[in-house]
Order: sequence, then C-alpha cells, then structure tokens
Amino acid sequence: MTAQEIPAKAGRREWLGLGLLAAPLLVLALDVSVLFLATPHLSAELRPSATQQLWILDIYGFLIAGFLITMGGIGDRIGRRRLLLLGGAAFAVASVIAAYAPSAELLIAARALLGVAGATLMPSTLGLISTMFRDPHQRTFAIAIWMTVFSAGVAIGPVVGGVVLEFFWWGAVFLIGVPVMLVLLVFGPALLPEHRQADGAKRIDPLSVGLSLATMLPVAYGVKEMAARGVSVDAVLVLVAGIVAGVLFVRRQLRSPDPLLDVRLFTRRAFAGAVALMMLGTLTVNGIYYLTPQYLQLVRDISPLGAGLWLVPVALVSVVASLLTPRFARRYGRRAVLACAALIAAGACVGILFIGTGTALPLVLACVALATFGATPTGVIGTDLVVGSVPPERAGSAAAVSETAGELGVALGIATTGSLLAATYRSRLPEAAPDGLPDGVLDNAREGVASALDIAAGLPGELGAALAEAARSAFTAGFALAGAFGAVLLLGVVVLARTVVPAETPDPEEAEAQDDSATAGVPPA
Repeated sequence: MTAQEIPAKAGRREWLGLGLLAAPLLVLALDVSVLFLATPHLSAELRPSATQQLWILDIYGFLIAGFLITMGGIGDRIGRRRLLLLGGAAFAVASVIAAYAPSAELLIAARALLGVAGATLMPSTLGLISTMFRDPHQRTFAIAIWMTVFSAGVAIGPVVGGVVLEFFWWGAVFLIGVPVMLVLLVFGPALLPEHRQADGAKRIDPLSVGLSLATMLPVAYGVKEMAARGVSVDAVLVLVAGIVAGVLFVRRQLRSPDPLLDVRLFTRRAFAGAVALMMLGTLTVNGIYYLTPQYLQLVRDISPLGAGLWLVPVALVSVVASLLTPRFARRYGRRAVLACAALIAAGACVGILFIGTGTALPLVLACVALATFGATPTGVIGTDLVVGSVPPERAGSAAAVSETAGELGVALGIATTGSLLAATYRSRLPEAAPDGLPDGVLDNAREGVASALDIAAGLPGELGAALAEAARSAFTAGFALAGAFGAVLLLGVVVLARTVVPAETPDPEEAEAQDDSATAGVPPA
C-alpha cells in the first residue's frame, strides 16, 4: 500500500496498522522500566563497576534522545516503513545480544544498539500515523491511542519485569520485545503504507547528520548529567559544545536546498508553540513523578516494590487522560481543554505544596495523579498540533522534533526539580537537625537524604531518630517547593494555550457525530 492509496477516512486496515505501530512503542516503554528491577540480578552475575552500571542504565535513553532528529530526517528520505522495519530488526538482534551478554562491556554495547534502533521506531511510527490518518479527528484519536500504549507500558513495566524475574534469568527481560518485533516484520509490509519525500529529496547530507549528532548527543548527555549529579564544570562544557554545534547545524540547514531538518518550521507559530507546550507539560509532570518514588521510599519507608505498586494507579490515570483528551477536544475545543487541564494540574501541584512527612498516602498520590491527569493533554494535543501543522512529506522530521522535545522535557524536569530539591534540602537540614551531632556528621548528611538516613541508623537512640526525622522533613520541604514550581510552569501552559492554539467553537451535536466517525472502522478489541 502506498501513500496515494490511503483513504480520506481511515478504515479497518489503518486501525489494524495502528495496533501494529503501537506494539514497538509498548516495547520501548517496557525497556525503560524493567531494567531497573533486573539491575541487582545482572550486577550479581556480570560484576559491572559503578560506572559501567550507570552506563548500562543510561546509554539507552541517551542515544534515543541523540539520534531522534537524524532518524526522523532519514525516514523522510528512505521511507518511514523501511526505517521502521530496519529499526525493528536491529532492535530484535540487539535484544538477543543483551539477553545473553557474558560481560558488562558487551551489555553496554547491546544497550547502545538498542538506543539507536529505538530512535528509528518513535519518529517513524508517529510519522506513519500522520500518513495513515488524514482526517484530523481520527488522527487525534490515533495519537491518543499511541500515547496511551506508552503510558500503559510504563505502568505495567515493573509488574511484567517482576513476573519475568520471578521465573527466568535476568536476560529474559530483554527478550520480551523480540516476538513483538518479529510480528512487526511479518505484517508491516502488508498493513503499513510506505511514505517518503519526493524523488529529488532523497540525498542525505553527511555533514548535517554529523552536526545533528554533535548537537543532540552533548546536549542530552549534559542535561542528564546535571539531572543525576547536579551542575558541574564538565557538564556545562559539554552542554556548551552541543549548543555551538547546534548553531552550526541550524546555519547548515538554512543554507541547504534539502535540509535534514527544516528549521524554518519553528517560524510557524502553531508549530513552535506546540513544541513549547509539550516541553513545559512533560517537564512538569516528569519532575513531580521523579520525586514521588523517592518520597515514598525515603520519607515513608516503603519498599521499592511497594512504591511501584502505589504508583501504578497514577500511571493508569495518565492512560485514562490520554483516551479522554480527543473526545473533550472535539466537544470543547483544544484550547479550552489545554487551559482547563493545566489549571487542574496546577491546583494539584499547589496541593503538593502542603504535603508533610505524615500526610495520608492516598491524599499525596491523589495530588500526583491529578497533576498527571492535567498535564497529559499537553502531550496528546501538542503532538497532534506538531504533526498536523506540517506537510505530509515533513511528518517524520516533525515527529522527531516532537519526540526530542519530550525527551528533553523529561531530562530537564528531572534536572530542575532535582536541583531545586537538593538546594532546599541542604538549606533546611541544618535548621532542623538536632544539637549534639558529632563533628562532620551534618556535612555528610547534607549530601542527600539517603546518606542522612544511613548515618542516622548508626547514631545512638533519640539522636539518630531526630536526625532521620530532620532529613525527611528537609526532603519533604524540597518536594513541596517542586510542587509550587510545577504550578508556575503549568500557568505558563495556560498562557501558551491561549496564545498559540487557535480558537474553536465546536458544536456539541457535531462533536457527537465526530466522536462516532473518529472511531469508524476500529476493529473490536
């Protein structure tokens, strides 16, 4: 099937194709979360150093973020279906290598290949959705399903990983995606259309590819380093190097008759505004979501598995929000939905401001869940605005920009909220710490709440208990301040929604008809 044969209204074939496109995304989501549970098992067998263990965890997401722009441009040239199938095959091979890796070095290399292959899957699947679903309402619904699958994968990842590790060896977590990729390779040519730019736009500029990688890899690395370890000279220098390469990349694209990424897209108000909306929403919700497991484990003394189970309902709320967003957008307009949802999320973040060390857990998670619920529409509607504001031949590049914005939003959310938490913790701990601590203990305790709790466990009686309570109180103060920061960012989403999203005056009766037509041809579950 070619792009020219795709009907104006998607039918059964397109909806089946959407199911096929969603499957690799589910694997990507699972790969993000299941490895955290497998880390103790593989560490016991492979004996990686502390640095190698960090690279095993980080290199996957790092290379996905770095290669998205490049893969989006390549997909527009060689064909999105071809890139998807090549990436799926590479992902399956890399998964098998990772599963049976006899050393930490080979596992890191396999994870790197998984990251590069993963970068081919995200822009090609989203670009193909833009090609297959030409009706705007159906496209919004399809994107919502696409994002719902990812949220569901994040939600069930710890559960799936726990079950696999209960009955199999650690490498089995990497084999989960192999049958999925085989199904994609078998049925993809029949169900998915091929789409590429015109024949005159197939040339790939090696210098543009090199500059793209020289931009995104240092930027992704610098942001992730600051998120994990705070601001350092090395991280800043790497980030500056990436920015310099980015300036050269933009200049190259402006002068090229066939740019890898059409940077002039950012001169379109709708496109640039949608990207900003996505980054703000992703930054907020991931910043809060990053701190919540730490609060549950370090402040409330809940086990990692217990914390994961407490967070499953929060992830399911994101699934529900993704599915409801298209219906609400058709009925009330995208601008109204974005603004109202962001206000709900901002209110939830204000609620986080009043959380203490003894606040009822259902109330804490209700605030986090409402913040997630309100921030989710920025991803669904923002993605739809990005891919819908460009011509079909640029959908792959637009999808890559969309996914890159999401990846950077995640990293920036962790970096900003983590830095805010660390600064608040260090300033509050001396005020709350008990008198009579041995020399040097307070300085060591200020390194982090985990260090403080370890130190407190070795102190006698009430002194140790008082230090532990002070550390938990200081951490909670930082968590609360992160909630206030999130509320401010979400008010920025409201302003952006009112500024860049076009006004709509939907008719309720017409919206009802569109709800029916948007799902026309959807096969039974």
